[in-house]
Amino acid sequence: MSTTEAPANLSYREVLRDRRVAGLLLGDLLAGIGTGMIIVAMPIQTLAIHGTLPRAIAIGLVEAAPFVLSTLLALAIGLGRIRVPPRLLLIADCVLRSLTFATLGVLGITGRLTLPVLIGGLLVGAVFRMAGSSSRRLLATELAGDTGRYAANGLLGLNASFALYIVGPVLGGVIATTTAPGVALLIDAAGALVLLAAVIIVVPRSVRPPQPDPADPARPRSGWQILLRRPVAARLLLVVFFFNLLYMPIEIALPLLVRDRLAADAAALGLLWGALGVGALVGAALVNQLRRLPQQQLLIMIIGLWALCPIALAFVGSLPLALVVFGLGGLVWAPFTPVAYSFLQAGLKPDEQQQVVTLWTTGSVVAAPLGLSLGGPLVEGAGVTGGLVLSGALTLLLVPIAALAVLRRAEHPE
Repeated sequence: MSTTEAPANLSYREVLRDRRVAGLLLGDLLAGIGTGMIIVAMPIQTLAIHGTLPRAIAIGLVEAAPFVLSTLLALAIGLGRIRVPPRLLLIADCVLRSLTFATLGVLGITGRLTLPVLIGGLLVGAVFRMAGSSSRRLLATELAGDTGRYAANGLLGLNASFALYIVGPVLGGVIATTTAPGVALLIDAAGALVLLAAVIIVVPRSVRPPQPDPADPARPRSGWQILLRRPVAARLLLVVFFFNLLYMPIEIALPLLVRDRLAADAAALGLLWGALGVGALVGAALVNQLRRLPQQQLLIMIIGLWALCPIALAFVGSLPLALVVFGLGGLVWAPFTPVAYSFLQAGLKPDEQQQVVTLWTTGSVVAAPLGLSLGGPLVEGAGVTGGLVLSGALTLLLVPIAALAVLRRAEHPE
């Protein structure tokens, strides 16, 4: 397949005619609202219990906690040769997340939540986070089939834009202001139960990772070995890693920007994330219209345009202007993930999907804890303005590197 050829030809509407796909995506959407709420609620909760620890450092630790153990598990799956049914991994994620986050929510509401307990709870409760995320994608694209893969990836992006960055953050800001941040944790736990019910009801147990041909022992089995057969995809993974790494200081700087320079509250922080989500919703809705464009060039253009967002955000002095800037950032950023995943999956055999997609998800998402850990000291030292400018400037430097990485002619392994 040509690297610029559209990997699928079904529209969103055609894919959603399959009730299994529609049911899974509905569960994902409702669960995402709770997750979007804690994007806002957790920094607010952290600012209330950080004690003598610097604010940016405390926010960075809390934001990074859900990624640590989940990264180790996902790496074991992606680099190993054992194939675990995606349905089972997603069920495990929903069960553990609901139990742990409900406990944290009760502690938060009753005023007994401390920073170490919050960090520890997020570490444990999100063990299956990355494996569950890649499993959702694998199940959705498997149910949609080869011709619906691009649309399924786009619909997952549409879900994330609407739930994680529009409805969730706005509700999270309102709840954190009017009640307590711990309520958002309880709602997220309930959302995990909704997704659990959707998976059990609509996803058949027969959807499991295909096994490799035992008569072909020389065939690569681990995700990394398979990925190396597609040099462009391997190099693109590195680009995605650094793209996500350089984004993370924004998540630390944003609550401080709202509280200090904009002199606003948690509701304003929720609105700011909501603006990103509105832009991302429009961008995600356009993904299906972009399927015939050269995908690699499109990814490079997205990186360059997104880099301008944190630079512009660093100099805004009012909430309305910040909403406009972040909304435009969401518009250009939204297509990145579905386009990248569709490009990746189009070149994989059925029995290679779980290993590579899990490894890819881990490699891209592992940038989050690293970026948050580095972003805390960066924002603390350089300030909100300096941290945002550095995030954008370094992302701009990634553009020529990305061009060399993904546009360079690569030999076809097969």
